[in-house]
Amino acid sequence: MIVIAGALLGAIIGAMTAKKRKGNRADMWQYGAVYAIAFALGGLILTIAIEKLVF
Repeated sequence: MIVIAGALLGAIIGAMTAKKRKGNRADMWQYGAVYAIAFALGGLILTIAIEKLVF
């Protein structure tokens, strides 16, 4: 669940970042994809850390 939330949040933040930098639609898609991958990876690491600490 954390991974999915991270991916969605990353995609939104990435698209907003590209829009703020006056990028076109392709830039927003690219930034959104990169941020989504990065945030999903962070969520995966966080999920694994939580699982190792709790159980």
